[in-house]
Amino acid sequence: MKKTCLILLIGVASFKAYSQTPSPTPVQSSSEKEWNVSIYGFARTDFIWDSRKSAFTREGQLNLYPLDVVLDANGKDINAAAQSNFLSITSRLGVKAKGPNVWGAKTSSIMEADFYGNVEGGTIGLLRLRHAYVNLEWSKTSLTLGQTWYPQFIPEVFPGVANFNTAILFNPFGWATQAKIKQILSNEVSLTLTAYKEREFPAPGPGTQNSASINSVLPSLNAQIQYKAKNTILGLGAEYKSLQPLTVSNNLVSTEKVNSSSFFGYAKYSNDQFSIKAYGISGGNLNNLVMLGGYTGKNITTQVETYDPTKTTAFWLDLASNGKAIAPGLFFGYTKNNGSKDDNTIATFVNYVRGISGNRIVDNVWRASGRIDFKKNKFRVTPELEYTAATWGDLNKSNATAGANKTNVGNFRTMLSCAYSF
Repeated sequence: MKKTCLILLIGVASFKAYSQTPSPTPVQSSSEKEWNVSIYGFARTDFIWDSRKSAFTREGQLNLYPLDVVLDANGKDINAAAQSNFLSITSRLGVKAKGPNVWGAKTSSIMEADFYGNVEGGTIGLLRLRHAYVNLEWSKTSLTLGQTWYPQFIPEVFPGVANFNTAILFNPFGWATQAKIKQILSNEVSLTLTAYKEREFPAPGPGTQNSASINSVLPSLNAQIQYKAKNTILGLGAEYKSLQPLTVSNNLVSTEKVNSSSFFGYAKYSNDQFSIKAYGISGGNLNNLVMLGGYTGKNITTQVETYDPTKTTAFWLDLASNGKAIAPGLFFGYTKNNGSKDDNTIATFVNYVRGISGNRIVDNVWRASGRIDFKKNKFRVTPELEYTAATWGDLNKSNATAGANKTNVGNFRTMLSCAYSF
């Protein structure tokens, strides 16, 4: 009996010891090891105070240019009114993913959204798609498919201003669904070719939103060459764009296009102490980049409407400290509306451009701002002072330029931005 009890006790102890032994780590397949998904973003709150009413989006979050002088019955300027707001709609959420190789290429993808909404009004605070693309990268070639920055927006060379406008009007901005090929030519030089369709911020044309891009069989074509070294980035680019606003005009079949080209260049130098960045662009119909201009429409009885792009020139300069805790910065930008080709034929003109209010149009805009970044770990507080000035004039409808009675107006913006990144 004692023997039997002893045998049972040893058996139970052996089983118990075995049951407490850690299980061997499951063997992961190579495909499971290659997957890597991470979440990133930031929570941001801005306080904004403006000395004058401006053309803006999303309750003043993104200011473009101060509004023209408009007098009431007593001769007072109704736009000379201060405004302020608190907003958190620029808070952002994104997902990065890396997966198994495809056809010998490393794969990665990004999906990113903010709470800016898609249009002014009821969509503010709702999710807005910013980026959604996949990237395939070989040793010297990469292919990007999906929605990401317009090719004129350079992620390595954009202004470091605190204002969410990211120096809009002077620096191109926005996203487009595209196919982009990047070829490494040497250790420092690369060539990028992009074909895309406009989606964000289209010109206010005669058709529905984005119809001018959809009606055109040919996508916008962009080419860019870039030199990138340890401390320096230099780049040049060019683009050809052909849009078709209408397929039927004045009850006639229309194939009329808005054909335009643009050229841009940029530079950056950065070291441990400071960085200096510069950018310039000139071309026709830059409205989709949230810049001045667009195109004019010419109507003659019994004929289809024809089009001519308006030309815009812009440049900016940004100088900033690279301090880890405190980093001041300065920005200056200028943009000019050069109009379209003057046409003196007997016609009725319609202007599909940004910067028009009734019979008045913006001639030029300049902006200067100063900021200080206070940084601690993932938290940042940035006060910024900004002054934006615009020159308005009477509209010359035939070429969308500013004529007589030019008036200068300015808006002083004070803002405080706080952001926590993760």
